[in-house]
Amino acid sequence: MDVPATGALSGPAGEPESRTRFDRDRNLRALRARWRTASLTAGWRFPSDWALPEVDAVCAAVVRHGATGAETALAGLGRARAAAGANLAETLSDLAALHAVLADPDAVDGFVSPDVDATPARLLRVTALAWADVATDQLVHTEVTDPLTGLPSAAYLRTRLAEVYRASAAEEHVLLVVAMDLTTVSGWPRLTGMILVADALRAVFDTGESHASLGPSVVAVLCRRDGRLASRGVALRRALNDRLSIDAQLREVNRPRVSAVRLPASHDSACDLLSDLARG
Repeated sequence: MDVPATGALSGPAGEPESRTRFDRDRNLRALRARWRTASLTAGWRFPSDWALPEVDAVCAAVVRHGATGAETALAGLGRARAAAGANLAETLSDLAALHAVLADPDAVDGFVSPDVDATPARLLRVTALAWADVATDQLVHTEVTDPLTGLPSAAYLRTRLAEVYRASAAEEHVLLVVAMDLTTVSGWPRLTGMILVADALRAVFDTGESHASLGPSVVAVLCRRDGRLASRGVALRRALNDRLSIDAQLREVNRPRVSAVRLPASHDSACDLLSDLARG
């Protein structure tokens, strides 16, 4: 049975390095699984967007140094949660789930009772300040480019949608959304997956359509509802399959969900729709 990670690990004297590394990786995976279970049980609303590269960084820091040595990694996670659209209450509840898991190593299934008020104030402060830095920056810089995929942000797409609604052309457009379930993928393959998805989207929709990264595993394109839409949807699925098949881990995940989403009656409703789509 996997032993849950509660702090730094060190192998016995003379133990082969490969064995120490194997034990460390096993404990990291066990911690990640227990944390995810605790967070989802505590009310994390969108399971598909919980797993981020920064989650793995926090787990690695905890396994090596314990919770008090993971402050830098927790700050990185706070920033990533804000960038992905998680609100502050959700982010701190997720932190409380991690703390509850570490405080109760006997709960190997991850079913614990997270309590934000019981979480060390220093960890709360570090995470909250990092979250606030990104949230504040997003208010000031409303049009940015996602550094991973190179696609414009959801803020840009909201601006483009405003133009569409002002022209009374919403019924002539549709959002084609690609969502990846990357909950079982970590590290570089996860990052590579979204880069490949964005590349496929740009390759198929290359005649002036508006692309955007909506969330850590969701991209979209605003395109016209014309006779080419169905064939381009098929071409996009083929392009996604060709690109994702080059990586062994990505070949084993669920196929990307490609869906055509009609625009609602108003721009405000369309902005709410983007927020919902961003979370998986």
